[in-house]
Amino acid sequence: MATRKELKSALARRYRMSSRVEKGRILDEFVAITGFHRKHAMRSLRCDPDGQTAGRRNRPRIYQDAERNALILLWEAADRVCGKRLKALLPILIESMERHSHIDLAPEIRARLLSMSAATIDRALQGVREQSGRQRRRSVASALRRSIPVRTSADWGDPAPGFVEADLVAHSGPSARGSFVQTLVLTDIATGWTECAPLLVREQRLLSTVLTELRKQLPFALLGLDTDNDSVFMNETLKVYCEQAGIVFTRCRPYRKNDQAFVEQKNGAVVRRMVGYRRFEGLEAAALLAQLYRSARLFVNFFQPSFKLIRKERDGARVHKTYSAPATPHQRLVAEARTSDAVRARVNEIYAGLDPVALLRDIRAVQEQLANLTDAAPASHPTAAPPIEQFLSSLRIAWKEGAGRPTDRPIAKPKRERRRPDPLVKATPQLREWFEAEPWRTSSELLTKLQAECPGVYPSKVLRTLQRRLKLWRSEQASALLFGSGETAAQTDVIVTSPESPPLLDGTVV
Repeated sequence: MATRKELKSALARRYRMSSRVEKGRILDEFVAITGFHRKHAMRSLRCDPDGQTAGRRNRPRIYQDAERNALILLWEAADRVCGKRLKALLPILIESMERHSHIDLAPEIRARLLSMSAATIDRALQGVREQSGRQRRRSVASALRRSIPVRTSADWGDPAPGFVEADLVAHSGPSARGSFVQTLVLTDIATGWTECAPLLVREQRLLSTVLTELRKQLPFALLGLDTDNDSVFMNETLKVYCEQAGIVFTRCRPYRKNDQAFVEQKNGAVVRRMVGYRRFEGLEAAALLAQLYRSARLFVNFFQPSFKLIRKERDGARVHKTYSAPATPHQRLVAEARTSDAVRARVNEIYAGLDPVALLRDIRAVQEQLANLTDAAPASHPTAAPPIEQFLSSLRIAWKEGAGRPTDRPIAKPKRERRRPDPLVKATPQLREWFEAEPWRTSSELLTKLQAECPGVYPSKVLRTLQRRLKLWRSEQASALLFGSGETAAQTDVIVTSPESPPLLDGTVV
Protein backbone atom coordinates (compact mmCIF):
# COMPACT_ATOMS: atom_id res chain seq x y z
CA MET A 1 0.00 0.00 0.00
CA ALA A 2 2.91 2.38 0.75
CA THR A 3 4.39 1.68 -2.68
CA ARG A 4 1.07 2.54 -4.35
CA LYS A 5 0.89 5.86 -2.47
CA GLU A 6 4.45 6.74 -3.48
CA LEU A 7 3.73 5.87 -7.10
CA LYS A 8 0.51 7.93 -7.04
CA SER A 9 2.26 11.00 -5.60
CA ALA A 10 5.03 10.68 -8.20
CA LEU A 11 2.65 10.44 -11.18
CA ALA A 12 -0.17 12.74 -10.02
CA ARG A 13 1.54 16.05 -10.95
CA ARG A 14 2.76 14.75 -14.34
CA TYR A 15 -0.73 13.33 -15.05
CA ARG A 16 -2.47 16.66 -14.36
CA MET A 17 -0.01 18.55 -16.60
CA SER A 18 -0.15 16.07 -19.51
CA SER A 19 -2.27 16.05 -22.64
CA ARG A 20 -5.14 13.66 -23.27
CA VAL A 21 -3.01 11.12 -25.13
CA GLU A 22 -0.24 11.18 -22.50
CA LYS A 23 -2.82 10.79 -19.72
CA GLY A 24 -4.05 7.61 -21.40
CA ARG A 25 -0.53 6.13 -21.48
CA ILE A 26 0.09 7.09 -17.83
CA LEU A 27 -3.22 5.49 -16.84
CA ASP A 28 -2.38 2.27 -18.66
CA GLU A 29 0.93 1.94 -16.77
CA PHE A 30 -0.59 2.96 -13.43
CA VAL A 31 -3.48 0.46 -13.72
CA ALA A 32 -1.13 -2.35 -14.80
CA ILE A 33 1.17 -1.79 -11.81
CA THR A 34 -1.37 -1.12 -9.04
CA GLY A 35 -4.32 -3.25 -10.20
CA PHE A 36 -6.72 -0.35 -9.58
CA HIS A 37 -9.92 0.06 -11.53
CA ARG A 38 -9.40 2.60 -14.29
CA LYS A 39 -11.98 5.04 -12.90
CA HIS A 40 -10.45 4.82 -9.43
CA ALA A 41 -6.99 5.41 -10.90
CA MET A 42 -8.24 8.53 -12.71
CA ARG A 43 -9.71 9.95 -9.50
CA SER A 44 -6.55 9.15 -7.54
CA LEU A 45 -4.23 10.86 -10.04
CA ARG A 46 -6.47 13.93 -10.28
CA CYS A 47 -6.08 14.60 -6.54
CA ASP A 48 -3.54 17.13 -5.31
CA PRO A 49 -1.19 16.34 -2.36
CA ASP A 50 -3.85 17.56 0.12
CA GLY A 51 -6.32 14.95 -1.18
CA GLN A 52 -8.59 17.41 -2.99
CA THR A 53 -9.71 16.50 -6.49
CA ALA A 54 -8.30 18.87 -9.07
CA GLY A 55 -10.45 19.89 -11.96
CA ARG A 56 -13.59 18.23 -10.57
CA ARG A 57 -16.55 18.93 -12.80
CA ASN A 58 -19.53 20.25 -10.87
CA ARG A 59 -22.46 19.82 -13.22
CA PRO A 60 -25.52 21.94 -12.47
CA ARG A 61 -28.64 20.19 -11.26
CA ILE A 62 -31.20 19.70 -13.98
CA TYR A 63 -34.10 18.51 -11.84
CA GLN A 64 -35.03 20.56 -8.77
CA ASP A 65 -37.31 19.91 -5.83
CA ALA A 66 -40.40 20.82 -7.85
CA GLU A 67 -39.77 18.04 -10.36
CA ARG A 68 -38.95 15.59 -7.57
CA ASN A 69 -42.13 16.35 -5.61
CA ALA A 70 -44.25 16.02 -8.73
CA LEU A 71 -42.49 12.74 -9.57
CA ILE A 72 -43.24 11.34 -6.11
CA LEU A 73 -46.93 12.18 -6.53
CA LEU A 74 -47.03 10.54 -9.96
CA TRP A 75 -45.17 7.48 -8.64
CA GLU A 76 -47.69 7.03 -5.83
CA ALA A 77 -50.58 7.51 -8.29
CA ALA A 78 -49.04 4.77 -10.45
CA ASP A 79 -49.04 2.37 -7.47
CA ARG A 80 -45.24 2.56 -7.01
CA VAL A 81 -44.14 0.94 -10.27
CA CYS A 82 -40.48 0.76 -11.30
CA GLY A 83 -38.69 3.51 -13.22
CA LYS A 84 -38.92 1.86 -16.63
CA ARG A 85 -42.66 1.33 -16.35
CA LEU A 86 -43.20 4.80 -14.89
CA LYS A 87 -41.26 6.37 -17.76
CA ALA A 88 -43.67 4.82 -20.27
CA LEU A 89 -46.67 5.76 -18.12
CA LEU A 90 -45.82 9.43 -17.44
CA PRO A 91 -47.36 10.93 -20.64
CA ILE A 92 -50.63 9.06 -20.11
CA LEU A 93 -50.71 9.62 -16.36
CA ILE A 94 -49.94 13.35 -16.48
CA GLU A 95 -52.55 13.95 -19.16
CA SER A 96 -55.22 12.00 -17.24
CA MET A 97 -54.50 13.68 -13.91
CA GLU A 98 -54.53 17.12 -15.50
CA ARG A 99 -57.83 16.34 -17.24
CA HIS A 100 -59.43 15.48 -13.90
CA SER A 101 -57.82 18.50 -12.15
CA HIS A 102 -55.69 16.31 -9.84
CA ILE A 103 -52.47 18.08 -10.79
CA ASP A 104 -51.49 21.38 -12.40
CA LEU A 105 -47.90 21.41 -13.70
CA ALA A 106 -46.04 24.33 -15.15
CA PRO A 107 -45.03 23.78 -18.78
CA GLU A 108 -41.28 23.71 -17.98
CA ILE A 109 -41.76 21.19 -15.12
CA ARG A 110 -43.99 19.03 -17.32
CA ALA A 111 -41.35 19.04 -20.10
CA ARG A 112 -38.54 18.12 -17.71
CA LEU A 113 -40.58 15.25 -16.24
CA LEU A 114 -41.30 13.83 -19.67
CA SER A 115 -37.61 14.09 -20.64
CA MET A 116 -36.42 12.31 -17.50
CA SER A 117 -34.85 8.90 -18.17
CA ALA A 118 -35.84 5.72 -16.36
CA ALA A 119 -32.48 5.54 -14.55
CA THR A 120 -32.87 9.14 -13.33
CA ILE A 121 -36.38 8.33 -12.12
CA ASP A 122 -35.05 5.41 -10.09
CA ARG A 123 -32.26 7.57 -8.62
CA ALA A 124 -34.70 10.32 -7.69
CA LEU A 125 -37.05 7.84 -6.00
CA GLN A 126 -34.36 5.78 -4.25
CA GLY A 127 -34.64 7.55 -0.90
CA VAL A 128 -38.43 7.52 -1.02
CA ARG A 129 -38.48 3.77 -1.67
CA GLU A 130 -36.14 3.08 1.24
CA GLN A 131 -38.23 5.17 3.63
CA SER A 132 -41.41 3.44 2.50
CA GLY A 133 -40.03 0.10 3.71
CA ARG A 134 -39.39 -1.45 0.31
CA GLN A 135 -36.40 -3.78 0.37
CA ARG A 136 -33.87 -3.61 -2.38
CA ARG A 137 -33.96 -6.68 -4.61
CA ARG A 138 -30.84 -8.76 -4.67
CA SER A 139 -29.25 -9.36 -8.03
CA VAL A 140 -29.84 -13.00 -8.93
CA ALA A 141 -27.59 -13.07 -11.98
CA SER A 142 -24.29 -12.83 -10.11
CA ALA A 143 -20.95 -13.17 -11.85
CA LEU A 144 -20.33 -16.55 -10.18
CA ARG A 145 -23.68 -17.94 -11.28
CA ARG A 146 -23.19 -16.72 -14.81
CA SER A 147 -19.82 -18.48 -14.94
CA ILE A 148 -21.45 -21.89 -14.24
CA PRO A 149 -23.10 -23.34 -17.38
CA VAL A 150 -26.75 -24.41 -17.39
CA ARG A 151 -27.68 -28.00 -18.20
CA THR A 152 -31.30 -29.08 -18.70
CA SER A 153 -32.76 -32.59 -18.67
CA ALA A 154 -32.69 -32.64 -22.48
CA ASP A 155 -28.94 -31.88 -22.57
CA TRP A 156 -27.76 -35.10 -20.95
CA GLY A 157 -27.93 -37.38 -23.99
CA ASP A 158 -26.20 -40.66 -23.09
CA PRO A 159 -23.54 -39.81 -20.47
CA ALA A 160 -21.09 -42.32 -19.07
CA PRO A 161 -21.39 -43.43 -15.42
CA GLY A 162 -19.99 -40.66 -13.23
CA PHE A 163 -22.18 -37.70 -14.21
CA VAL A 164 -24.49 -37.12 -11.25
CA GLU A 165 -27.20 -34.72 -10.11
CA ALA A 166 -27.01 -33.38 -6.55
CA ASP A 167 -29.70 -31.97 -4.30
CA LEU A 168 -30.44 -31.32 -0.62
CA VAL A 169 -33.45 -32.74 1.25
CA ALA A 170 -34.43 -30.74 4.34
CA HIS A 171 -35.56 -32.63 7.46
CA SER A 172 -37.27 -29.59 8.97
CA GLY A 173 -40.65 -31.11 9.76
CA PRO A 174 -43.61 -28.72 9.72
CA SER A 175 -41.46 -25.61 10.38
CA ALA A 176 -38.28 -24.42 8.64
CA ARG A 177 -37.15 -22.32 11.59
CA GLY A 178 -33.86 -22.95 13.34
CA SER A 179 -31.16 -25.44 12.46
CA PHE A 180 -31.98 -28.93 11.21
CA VAL A 181 -30.25 -31.80 9.45
CA GLN A 182 -30.28 -32.05 5.67
CA THR A 183 -29.45 -34.94 3.36
CA LEU A 184 -27.13 -34.58 0.38
CA VAL A 185 -28.32 -36.86 -2.45
CA LEU A 186 -26.22 -37.83 -5.49
CA THR A 187 -27.89 -39.72 -8.37
CA ASP A 188 -25.99 -41.04 -11.37
CA ILE A 189 -27.70 -40.31 -14.71
CA ALA A 190 -26.61 -43.45 -16.57
CA THR A 191 -27.25 -46.11 -13.90
CA GLY A 192 -29.43 -44.48 -11.21
CA TRP A 193 -26.81 -45.23 -8.55
CA THR A 194 -27.73 -43.16 -5.47
CA GLU A 195 -25.60 -42.07 -2.52
CA CYS A 196 -26.89 -40.16 0.53
CA ALA A 197 -25.15 -38.45 3.44
CA PRO A 198 -26.42 -36.20 6.25
CA LEU A 199 -25.34 -32.56 6.60
CA LEU A 200 -25.47 -31.22 10.14
CA VAL A 201 -25.44 -27.59 8.93
CA ARG A 202 -25.63 -25.80 5.59
CA GLU A 203 -22.00 -24.88 5.09
CA GLN A 204 -20.02 -24.97 1.86
CA ARG A 205 -16.81 -26.37 3.36
CA LEU A 206 -18.73 -29.12 5.14
CA LEU A 207 -20.47 -29.88 1.84
CA SER A 208 -17.09 -30.28 0.11
CA THR A 209 -15.91 -32.62 2.88
CA VAL A 210 -19.05 -34.77 2.65
CA LEU A 211 -18.74 -34.81 -1.14
CA THR A 212 -15.19 -36.14 -0.79
CA GLU A 213 -16.44 -39.00 1.39
CA LEU A 214 -19.22 -39.85 -1.06
CA ARG A 215 -16.71 -39.96 -3.91
CA LYS A 216 -14.89 -42.73 -2.02
CA GLN A 217 -18.12 -44.78 -1.83
CA LEU A 218 -19.01 -44.40 -5.51
CA PRO A 219 -17.94 -47.44 -7.57
CA PHE A 220 -16.89 -45.12 -10.42
CA ALA A 221 -15.08 -41.81 -10.70
CA LEU A 222 -17.13 -38.63 -10.29
CA LEU A 223 -16.96 -36.89 -13.69
CA GLY A 224 -19.73 -34.26 -13.51
CA LEU A 225 -21.80 -32.54 -10.83
CA ASP A 226 -25.11 -30.88 -11.68
CA THR A 227 -26.83 -28.92 -8.89
CA ASP A 228 -29.66 -26.46 -8.41
CA ASN A 229 -29.18 -22.74 -7.73
CA ASP A 230 -29.02 -23.03 -3.95
CA SER A 231 -26.37 -20.82 -2.34
CA VAL A 232 -24.81 -23.84 -0.66
CA PHE A 233 -23.85 -25.03 -4.18
CA MET A 234 -23.39 -21.67 -5.95
CA ASN A 235 -20.18 -20.52 -4.25
CA GLU A 236 -16.47 -20.23 -4.95
CA THR A 237 -15.58 -23.07 -2.56
CA LEU A 238 -17.46 -25.75 -4.49
CA LYS A 239 -16.47 -24.28 -7.85
CA VAL A 240 -12.76 -24.37 -6.98
CA TYR A 241 -13.21 -27.87 -5.52
CA CYS A 242 -14.66 -29.15 -8.81
CA GLU A 243 -11.95 -27.43 -10.87
CA GLN A 244 -9.18 -29.00 -8.80
CA ALA A 245 -10.81 -32.46 -8.94
CA GLY A 246 -11.50 -32.27 -12.69
CA ILE A 247 -15.30 -32.40 -12.19
CA VAL A 248 -17.58 -30.70 -14.70
CA PHE A 249 -19.72 -28.31 -12.63
CA THR A 250 -23.12 -27.35 -14.09
CA ARG A 251 -26.44 -26.09 -12.76
CA CYS A 252 -30.12 -26.24 -13.66
CA ARG A 253 -32.36 -23.32 -14.53
CA PRO A 254 -33.89 -21.48 -11.57
CA TYR A 255 -37.35 -22.73 -10.57
CA ARG A 256 -37.21 -25.60 -13.09
CA LYS A 257 -37.25 -28.76 -10.98
CA ASN A 258 -37.70 -30.93 -14.05
CA ASP A 259 -34.12 -30.07 -15.06
CA GLN A 260 -33.08 -32.30 -12.14
CA ALA A 261 -35.70 -34.98 -12.62
CA PHE A 262 -33.32 -37.87 -11.83
CA VAL A 263 -32.34 -36.72 -8.34
CA GLU A 264 -35.78 -35.27 -7.58
CA GLN A 265 -37.24 -38.74 -8.10
CA LYS A 266 -34.75 -40.25 -5.64
CA ASN A 267 -35.53 -37.55 -3.08
CA GLY A 268 -38.96 -39.09 -2.73
CA ALA A 269 -38.33 -42.74 -3.63
CA VAL A 270 -35.27 -43.12 -1.38
CA VAL A 271 -34.89 -40.35 1.21
CA ARG A 272 -38.52 -39.60 2.03
CA ARG A 273 -39.44 -43.26 1.79
CA MET A 274 -36.67 -44.20 4.22
CA VAL A 275 -36.73 -41.22 6.57
CA GLY A 276 -40.19 -39.70 6.30
CA TYR A 277 -41.10 -36.11 7.08
CA ARG A 278 -40.09 -35.76 10.72
CA ARG A 279 -37.80 -33.00 11.98
CA PHE A 280 -34.25 -34.07 12.80
CA GLU A 281 -31.72 -31.84 14.47
CA GLY A 282 -28.52 -32.33 16.42
CA LEU A 283 -25.61 -34.75 16.41
CA GLU A 284 -27.62 -37.79 17.50
CA ALA A 285 -30.04 -37.48 14.58
CA ALA A 286 -27.19 -36.93 12.11
CA ALA A 287 -25.37 -40.02 13.43
CA LEU A 288 -28.52 -42.15 13.09
CA LEU A 289 -29.09 -40.90 9.55
CA ALA A 290 -25.49 -41.76 8.63
CA GLN A 291 -26.01 -45.26 10.06
CA LEU A 292 -29.26 -45.62 8.11
CA TYR A 293 -27.67 -44.56 4.81
CA ARG A 294 -24.82 -47.06 5.22
CA SER A 295 -27.32 -49.90 4.95
CA ALA A 296 -29.77 -48.13 2.65
CA ARG A 297 -27.18 -47.45 -0.08
CA LEU A 298 -26.48 -51.18 -0.42
CA PHE A 299 -30.15 -52.15 -0.27
CA VAL A 300 -31.24 -49.52 -2.82
CA ASN A 301 -28.38 -49.90 -5.30
CA PHE A 302 -28.28 -53.71 -5.30
CA PHE A 303 -31.86 -54.83 -4.49
CA GLN A 304 -34.24 -52.03 -5.61
CA PRO A 305 -35.11 -52.12 -9.35
CA SER A 306 -36.26 -48.89 -10.97
CA PHE A 307 -37.47 -47.74 -14.35
CA LYS A 308 -35.42 -45.50 -16.61
CA LEU A 309 -36.84 -43.14 -19.20
CA ILE A 310 -35.48 -43.89 -22.69
CA ARG A 311 -37.28 -41.33 -24.85
CA LYS A 312 -40.27 -38.99 -25.03
CA GLU A 313 -42.41 -38.28 -28.09
CA ARG A 314 -44.92 -35.47 -28.20
CA ASP A 315 -48.17 -35.92 -30.12
CA GLY A 316 -50.11 -32.70 -29.83
CA ALA A 317 -50.93 -32.24 -26.16
CA ARG A 318 -49.95 -35.80 -25.23
CA VAL A 319 -46.46 -37.05 -24.42
CA HIS A 320 -45.64 -40.71 -25.00
CA LYS A 321 -42.86 -41.96 -22.73
CA THR A 322 -40.87 -45.14 -23.27
CA TYR A 323 -39.16 -46.78 -20.31
CA SER A 324 -36.63 -49.57 -20.07
CA ALA A 325 -37.32 -52.78 -18.19
CA PRO A 326 -36.90 -52.46 -14.39
CA ALA A 327 -33.31 -53.04 -13.28
CA THR A 328 -31.20 -52.26 -10.22
CA PRO A 329 -28.39 -49.68 -10.45
CA HIS A 330 -25.94 -52.55 -9.98
CA GLN A 331 -27.35 -54.39 -13.00
CA ARG A 332 -27.21 -51.27 -15.15
CA LEU A 333 -23.64 -50.56 -14.09
CA VAL A 334 -22.50 -54.11 -14.90
CA ALA A 335 -24.32 -54.07 -18.27
CA GLU A 336 -22.87 -50.68 -19.23
CA ALA A 337 -20.28 -51.12 -21.99
CA ARG A 338 -18.19 -48.18 -20.72
CA THR A 339 -17.77 -49.75 -17.25
CA SER A 340 -14.22 -50.98 -16.69
CA ASP A 341 -13.52 -54.60 -15.75
CA ALA A 342 -12.10 -53.54 -12.39
CA VAL A 343 -15.29 -51.69 -11.43
CA ARG A 344 -17.44 -54.57 -12.67
CA ALA A 345 -15.47 -57.09 -10.61
CA ARG A 346 -15.58 -54.92 -7.47
CA VAL A 347 -19.35 -54.40 -7.49
CA ASN A 348 -19.97 -58.09 -8.23
CA GLU A 349 -17.81 -58.99 -5.25
CA ILE A 350 -19.79 -56.65 -3.01
CA TYR A 351 -23.07 -58.07 -4.31
CA ALA A 352 -22.02 -61.66 -3.58
CA GLY A 353 -21.61 -60.88 0.13
CA LEU A 354 -24.87 -59.01 0.70
CA ASP A 355 -27.95 -60.36 2.51
CA PRO A 356 -31.06 -58.29 1.64
CA VAL A 357 -32.99 -59.48 4.69
CA ALA A 358 -30.16 -58.49 7.04
CA LEU A 359 -29.91 -55.08 5.36
CA LEU A 360 -33.67 -54.53 5.69
CA ARG A 361 -33.54 -55.57 9.36
CA ASP A 362 -30.78 -53.01 10.06
CA ILE A 363 -32.76 -50.33 8.20
CA ARG A 364 -35.91 -51.03 10.23
CA ALA A 365 -33.94 -50.90 13.51
CA VAL A 366 -32.47 -47.47 12.74
CA GLN A 367 -35.84 -46.21 11.49
CA GLU A 368 -37.32 -47.21 14.83
CA GLN A 369 -34.66 -45.19 16.64
CA LEU A 370 -35.26 -42.17 14.40
CA ALA A 371 -39.02 -42.31 15.00
CA ASN A 372 -38.56 -42.62 18.77
CA LEU A 373 -36.06 -39.75 18.75
CA THR A 374 -38.60 -37.25 17.45
CA ASP A 375 -41.89 -38.55 18.91
CA ALA A 376 -43.20 -36.80 22.01
CA ALA A 377 -44.03 -40.16 23.61
CA PRO A 378 -41.47 -42.80 22.51
CA ALA A 379 -42.94 -46.12 21.47
CA SER A 380 -42.31 -49.21 23.53
CA HIS A 381 -40.96 -51.21 20.60
CA PRO A 382 -37.41 -52.55 20.91
CA THR A 383 -34.82 -50.41 19.16
CA ALA A 384 -32.14 -53.08 18.89
CA ALA A 385 -32.04 -55.19 15.74
CA PRO A 386 -33.78 -58.53 16.37
CA PRO A 387 -32.22 -61.86 15.32
CA ILE A 388 -32.45 -62.54 11.61
CA GLU A 389 -34.82 -65.51 12.09
CA GLN A 390 -37.20 -63.46 14.20
CA PHE A 391 -37.15 -60.59 11.73
CA LEU A 392 -37.77 -62.95 8.80
CA SER A 393 -40.77 -64.50 10.52
CA SER A 394 -42.17 -61.04 11.32
CA LEU A 395 -42.16 -60.16 7.62
CA ARG A 396 -44.89 -62.74 7.00
CA ILE A 397 -47.41 -60.81 9.11
CA ALA A 398 -46.00 -57.28 8.79
CA TRP A 399 -48.79 -56.36 6.37
CA LYS A 400 -51.35 -56.71 9.17
CA GLU A 401 -49.80 -53.83 11.13
CA GLY A 402 -50.25 -51.30 8.33
CA ALA A 403 -47.16 -49.10 7.79
CA GLY A 404 -44.08 -51.30 7.70
CA ARG A 405 -41.56 -48.49 8.15
CA PRO A 406 -41.48 -46.97 11.66
CA THR A 407 -40.83 -43.55 10.13
CA ASP A 408 -44.23 -43.79 8.39
CA ARG A 409 -46.09 -43.89 11.69
CA PRO A 410 -48.12 -40.75 12.46
CA ILE A 411 -46.10 -38.27 14.46
CA ALA A 412 -47.17 -38.41 18.10
CA LYS A 413 -48.45 -34.99 19.14
CA PRO A 414 -48.58 -33.93 22.78
CA LYS A 415 -52.09 -33.59 24.18
CA ARG A 416 -53.19 -29.99 24.33
CA GLU A 417 -54.24 -29.04 27.83
CA ARG A 418 -56.31 -26.12 28.99
CA ARG A 419 -54.04 -23.18 29.79
CA ARG A 420 -56.65 -20.84 31.29
CA PRO A 421 -58.99 -21.48 34.24
CA ASP A 422 -62.52 -22.61 33.46
CA PRO A 423 -64.79 -19.53 33.66
CA LEU A 424 -67.91 -21.70 34.17
CA VAL A 425 -66.56 -24.10 36.79
CA LYS A 426 -69.00 -22.92 39.52
CA ALA A 427 -72.02 -22.64 37.25
CA THR A 428 -71.60 -25.98 35.46
CA PRO A 429 -73.91 -28.03 37.77
CA GLN A 430 -76.67 -25.44 37.49
CA LEU A 431 -76.28 -25.24 33.69
CA ARG A 432 -76.37 -29.03 33.42
CA GLU A 433 -79.56 -29.12 35.46
CA TRP A 434 -81.19 -26.51 33.22
CA PHE A 435 -80.07 -28.38 30.11
CA GLU A 436 -81.50 -31.72 31.28
CA ALA A 437 -84.78 -30.08 32.18
CA GLU A 438 -85.08 -28.18 28.87
CA PRO A 439 -82.66 -29.72 26.30
CA TRP A 440 -84.04 -27.63 23.46
CA ARG A 441 -82.64 -24.43 24.95
CA THR A 442 -79.76 -22.81 23.04
CA SER A 443 -76.50 -21.73 24.61
CA SER A 444 -77.46 -18.06 24.26
CA GLU A 445 -80.69 -18.63 26.18
CA LEU A 446 -78.87 -20.51 28.93
CA LEU A 447 -76.26 -17.77 29.21
CA THR A 448 -78.97 -15.09 29.42
CA LYS A 449 -80.66 -17.04 32.18
CA LEU A 450 -77.35 -17.44 34.00
CA GLN A 451 -76.60 -13.72 33.73
CA ALA A 452 -80.04 -12.95 35.17
CA GLU A 453 -79.34 -15.29 38.11
CA CYS A 454 -75.81 -13.89 38.70
CA PRO A 455 -75.67 -10.33 37.35
CA GLY A 456 -72.20 -8.97 36.50
CA VAL A 457 -70.43 -12.32 37.09
CA TYR A 458 -70.49 -14.03 33.68
CA PRO A 459 -69.71 -11.79 30.65
CA SER A 460 -70.92 -12.48 27.13
CA LYS A 461 -67.47 -13.65 25.99
CA VAL A 462 -67.98 -17.01 27.78
CA LEU A 463 -70.63 -17.89 25.19
CA ARG A 464 -68.15 -19.89 23.08
CA THR A 465 -67.12 -21.96 26.12
CA LEU A 466 -70.78 -22.68 26.88
CA GLN A 467 -71.40 -23.67 23.24
CA ARG A 468 -68.63 -26.27 23.37
CA ARG A 469 -69.96 -27.61 26.66
CA LEU A 470 -73.49 -27.80 25.32
CA LYS A 471 -72.26 -29.65 22.24
CA LEU A 472 -70.62 -32.28 24.48
CA TRP A 473 -73.77 -32.70 26.58
CA ARG A 474 -75.93 -33.14 23.47
CA SER A 475 -73.51 -35.78 22.18
CA GLU A 476 -73.77 -37.68 25.45
CA GLN A 477 -77.54 -37.41 25.36
CA ALA A 478 -77.66 -38.72 21.78
CA SER A 479 -75.46 -41.69 22.71
CA ALA A 480 -77.73 -42.51 25.62
CA LEU A 481 -80.78 -42.44 23.36
CA LEU A 482 -79.16 -44.72 20.78
CA PHE A 483 -77.43 -47.27 23.01
CA GLY A 484 -79.21 -46.80 26.31
CA SER A 485 -77.77 -47.00 29.80
CA GLY A 486 -75.82 -49.93 31.21
CA GLU A 487 -78.93 -51.57 32.58
CA THR A 488 -80.79 -51.21 29.29
CA ALA A 489 -77.87 -52.67 27.39
CA ALA A 490 -77.80 -55.68 29.71
CA GLN A 491 -81.50 -56.24 29.17
CA THR A 492 -80.99 -55.98 25.41
CA ASP A 493 -78.31 -58.68 25.58
CA VAL A 494 -80.72 -60.98 27.39
CA ILE A 495 -83.41 -60.41 24.77
CA VAL A 496 -81.00 -61.02 21.90
CA THR A 497 -79.78 -64.32 23.29
CA SER A 498 -83.17 -65.59 24.40
CA PRO A 499 -83.78 -69.16 23.14
CA GLU A 500 -87.47 -68.37 22.74
CA SER A 501 -86.81 -65.98 19.88
CA PRO A 502 -87.69 -67.26 16.40
CA PRO A 503 -84.64 -68.67 14.52
CA LEU A 504 -83.34 -67.19 11.30
CA LEU A 505 -82.43 -69.24 8.23
CA ASP A 506 -78.85 -69.75 9.41
CA GLY A 507 -79.85 -70.87 12.89
CA THR A 508 -79.19 -67.61 14.76
CA VAL A 509 -81.81 -66.03 16.94
CA VAL A 510 -83.02 -62.44 17.32
